[in-house]
Amino acid sequence: MTTSRIQGFRNLSVEERRSVVTQQTGVDAAALAAFDDGGFGADAANHLSENVIGTFSLPIGIAANHTVNGRDVLVPMVTEEASVIAAASNGARMARTLGGFHTSSTGPIMQAQIQVVDVVDPHAARLRVLEARHELIELAEAQDPKLAEVGGGVRDLTVRVVDFEDEAYVVAHLVVDVRDAMGANAVNTMAEAVADRVAELAGGRVVLRILTNKADLRLARARAVLDAETLGGDQVVDDMVHAYKLAAGDPYRAATHNKGIMNGISAVVLATGNDTRAVEAGAHSHAVSAEGRYTSLSTFEKDADGNIVATLELPMPVGLVGGATKTHPGARAAVALTGATSAAELAELITAVGLAQNIAALRVLASEGVQRGHMSLHAKNIAIAVGAGPGEIGQVVERLIAEKAFRHDRAEAVLADLRSGK
Repeated sequence: MTTSRIQGFRNLSVEERRSVVTQQTGVDAAALAAFDDGGFGADAANHLSENVIGTFSLPIGIAANHTVNGRDVLVPMVTEEASVIAAASNGARMARTLGGFHTSSTGPIMQAQIQVVDVVDPHAARLRVLEARHELIELAEAQDPKLAEVGGGVRDLTVRVVDFEDEAYVVAHLVVDVRDAMGANAVNTMAEAVADRVAELAGGRVVLRILTNKADLRLARARAVLDAETLGGDQVVDDMVHAYKLAAGDPYRAATHNKGIMNGISAVVLATGNDTRAVEAGAHSHAVSAEGRYTSLSTFEKDADGNIVATLELPMPVGLVGGATKTHPGARAAVALTGATSAAELAELITAVGLAQNIAALRVLASEGVQRGHMSLHAKNIAIAVGAGPGEIGQVVERLIAEKAFRHDRAEAVLADLRSGK
């Protein structure tokens, strides 16, 4: 049986960690070899991007301790910041005490917009387009019959009148179930196909025909109950709720609070070959309240037993088919490690990781403060940057932490002392 609770995982060598991961997940060790050169070489990269001159690698690590809907998961994360994976693992450990994360999601619905300009009667035009709803849906679905075969397809067509300054735009939305794809290509193709007919019905001309990354019909949710004693007692619980409430009420705090959530989310999205920019855009647009104020994506509440209930809901447009998820060997290996068998399952896992990250951050902020743990991890990067070797890094880090001097000049002096025998 797979377990994500691995004692001493951080102290193992890279090869030892790989061995543990393959044992726990059943993923063949050969698949993990894709991570040796960053996932793939320059020739393959040339087919994925433009004007390629090589590849750029980032570390991929494993977040431990995650239990999601009763299933233990080892989570691949790509990030350059050492504290991110440590925090996600720690947040998941705290959530694990009372059953881990519970998740749910909506259907994999994406939308494309068709903007019509120069319409003399926009409100009447809106109704004319709606009257042709079935015709337009059939035309759109004809562009991707395979999608319908696997249970997806166009679910609706809606039309809005968007007023701005002295303009009134007629904007049609194709609402599409994209199944296990992220869906951008599918909905964009459909929008292109129906655009001229929409313009004809509205009596104007088309400018834009493209998906929206405000994927508010494709939501993933995660929830966890956090034991008060595990967190550090009643005072820590109360202060975590205070920290959340400031993020909920103050956009200046919310920006950093939500950035912490996205530290975890973007790292898994990137590891699995999905579109980090689309997920980030959807998340931050979702953080705007009905009153138009930027606020916290998550909530932290105290329950009747004095524990914290943490929740997170946000758009999660990720897929398992198409794009880098299928063409990048490293992304394929990362998806295999998660054990996710559908885009919805992957979306829910990613959301749980974002909540784990948030839990760990608020726990630290409500107790000893973020700098102690963060700078301790940063000390290792400083030691490496000044040229410390494998046998020297630990000693340099230990001295920097003891002195609370996380500076390159001090690290250079400590390293010089070590090498001179002082």
